[in-house]
Amino acid sequence: MTTDSHLIKFSGLWAAPKRYFKKELLPLLADLRLAIVLLLAIALFSIAGTVIEQGQSLEFYQSNYPEHPALFGFLTWKVLLTAGLDHVYRTWWYLALLILFGSSLTACTFVRQLPALRWFTRNTSKFYTQSRQFNKFALGAEFIGERLDRAIPLLENRRYRIWREGDTFYARKGIIGRIGPIVVHVSMMLILIGGVVGAMTGFIAQEIVPSGGTFMVKNIVDAGPWAAPQFPKDWAVKVNRFWIDYLPTGEIDQFYSDLSVLDNDGKEVDRKTIHVNEPLKHKGVTMYQADWSISAVQVKLNKSPIMQFPMAKLDAIGGRIWGTWIPLKPDLSDGVSLVARDLQGLLLIYDTDGKLISTVRKGMAVEVKGITLAIADIIGSTGLQIKADPGVPIVYLGFGLLMISTLMSYVSHSQIWGLQKDGKFYIGGNTNRAQVAFEREFLEILDQIDGRSQSGTIVTTELTKVCER
Repeated sequence: MTTDSHLIKFSGLWAAPKRYFKKELLPLLADLRLAIVLLLAIALFSIAGTVIEQGQSLEFYQSNYPEHPALFGFLTWKVLLTAGLDHVYRTWWYLALLILFGSSLTACTFVRQLPALRWFTRNTSKFYTQSRQFNKFALGAEFIGERLDRAIPLLENRRYRIWREGDTFYARKGIIGRIGPIVVHVSMMLILIGGVVGAMTGFIAQEIVPSGGTFMVKNIVDAGPWAAPQFPKDWAVKVNRFWIDYLPTGEIDQFYSDLSVLDNDGKEVDRKTIHVNEPLKHKGVTMYQADWSISAVQVKLNKSPIMQFPMAKLDAIGGRIWGTWIPLKPDLSDGVSLVARDLQGLLLIYDTDGKLISTVRKGMAVEVKGITLAIADIIGSTGLQIKADPGVPIVYLGFGLLMISTLMSYVSHSQIWGLQKDGKFYIGGNTNRAQVAFEREFLEILDQIDGRSQSGTIVTTELTKVCER
């Protein structure tokens, strides 16, 4: 008795939360208004994540979002970092919105969509056996005489699937239109799952590598908490060559990087020349051509060997300008500055007082302070954005299903019932969309059943209105 009482008590305790979940929580999650609010919130924060630069340094946000004056009167770098707006798509509250919206879609699917589909599929065994049941149809007709056997072949010719039981039948077509909304929900859930997987396991890295250099992906600027397994560990990348194509006007047409993927033994396992919108993909990691820079200049002084000097970007001057200092004396007491703005080969030469004294091109030489200065080469650097997002295939699958399900949802689900009773034939039907097309089809069926408006036909008021139109 004691054991039984404990079991009864436990069952009672379990029944309360189960009843609350079924009667209160599940209908709330399935509420369309909640789904709309969540969708708007996700859209709003997604816009914020697009407008606000993501994954930048603290100095960047302090410079672009100062406290005085604050953007819009409140948005400062402190507010931005505290709220997580510097990494919107990885914040707990954004992921919580995605999960809650996915729960809402799931609840709606099981509470509304699947029961509705089961109801429509069970209609195959529900026949109308009373004439009064046909009074509810906006499209319906009543014929005097035997017409059931004439109606069924007409419906079959119009691709209706028909179930008959004695003197009554049920016909339908376009059930795929009822499945479409369910597939829409499934596709949206896949997109949400893909987004969460990408946020938790993906990473973004940036590398600036000189032409001829080799690197491993290490400069991670943004990564999910479970992204470590995605980091490349057993392969490196060599920049065989980086170059820029220019237009006749001097503007950049396109910049290219010839990349080789090397295994731990230095053997090339993959190779591709990338440019903007044409990345290299290897083992789930994608390398995009994103930027460029000038890393060094190679010079000869008189008959010296070729010497390479690094060039740095001159941020204080503004624009994309790089410069370096070339010593002309062994004790470094004198020298000149070389300044370049692109890889076309022209360099400006300044003395220690900042005065322009000459210009020189790659492959040429110039006399500077009694020394012949020759430019052997200008070394460019490629700027690569490196990303891994395991959720992308799931998102693509979701979008593919979404496109298919959208087309499915446009298919009309049309239903027609018929009854032969007491020397009369009753017929009625409805559809969930394309009402005008269904009305036209229904009238054509009536005309064919009746042999075109014989005197024994009695048409319902609603159908008469359709005919008058």
